[in-house]
Amino acid sequence: MKGGGVLAAAVAGTLRHVTGAAAGRERSGALAGALLLACLAAPAQAQNTHILLISGLGGDPEYSETFHGWLSRFADAATEKYGIPPERITYLGEKTDLDPTRIRARSTADNIRVAFAEISAAMAPADELVILLAGHGTFRNGSARFNIPGPDLTAEDMALLLTGLGDRRVTFVNTASASGPFVRALSGPNRTIIAATRTGRERNVTRFGLHFVDAFADDGADVDKDSRVSMLEAFSYALREVQRQYESANLLMTEHAVLDDNGDGEGSRELDELEGDGSLARMVFLTSIGGVGGDEAVTPELRALYEEKAAIEARIAELRRVKGQMSQERYEDELEELLVELAIKNREIRAAGGGGDEAPPLP
Repeated sequence: MKGGGVLAAAVAGTLRHVTGAAAGRERSGALAGALLLACLAAPAQAQNTHILLISGLGGDPEYSETFHGWLSRFADAATEKYGIPPERITYLGEKTDLDPTRIRARSTADNIRVAFAEISAAMAPADELVILLAGHGTFRNGSARFNIPGPDLTAEDMALLLTGLGDRRVTFVNTASASGPFVRALSGPNRTIIAATRTGRERNVTRFGLHFVDAFADDGADVDKDSRVSMLEAFSYALREVQRQYESANLLMTEHAVLDDNGDGEGSRELDELEGDGSLARMVFLTSIGGVGGDEAVTPELRALYEEKAAIEARIAELRRVKGQMSQERYEDELEELLVELAIKNREIRAAGGGGDEAPPLP
């Protein structure tokens, strides 16, 4: 059973047939296999999510309030639904008087640089950083900028700031207009880069940020019903809602959000978690050590199952990375085994009282 048949079997949950076929598969000692086996043996690491929220210039009181509303709602969801302590959320805003207790400082370039340095120093090696920008963007002379009080930050400026984080996993979400060029500038290993527009020429105010935040604040984006929302789920949800909003108003789409998480600098809208963008974003959640999704009712057994599921997903991502170093037949065989493992793990999660699909959602 190869190609689409492998995936169809896993999705359909035909585990007995597939598992029997998998028992006699060849395991060679080639480089790709060695890399994969090393990944198979690696335990899942506990990690905390740190969050940096940056609100840019509104240019109008209505926009200032809107952008602040998006970021405040995201911060509320992070703390109340996903258990992120407020001290791990840094909010820099256009106007501190919009929320003096929450907004640490104005979102000037100097304050943003200081925040990056402080967050980097506070992060453990396995910790993750989520950066969410809300505001206006511009694109001129071949350079994309995020508009903030004082000198703007260019995509290249932001790339330098991300370099200071080393190889830590980063999710960077720019919901501003003309944000597309940030994808190529920031793309790299262990990075999920999301932009609300495909190019710098999409200059109208975007709606993507509203729906991206809704994905975490509401319940409609949790496609696999595992009580968590991944960055992939949030991106896909926002895409659907933006399109629905434009179509219901009979308007021409003026924004086309994209995601890049395979380091090739090319943003995608139609994601393929096994062959292209989407595999890393699928594994990134708002997490806090001591609980899954901040839910105090999660048992130690269920928490362990979630960690095991994340480890299998990481192995799938690693297999995809080394695909070019092995034969197509071997790739499909090993992919089949991993998909079966993931389907079984989802069943165990359901049996333990959690959520999870019978098989991973595939394109």
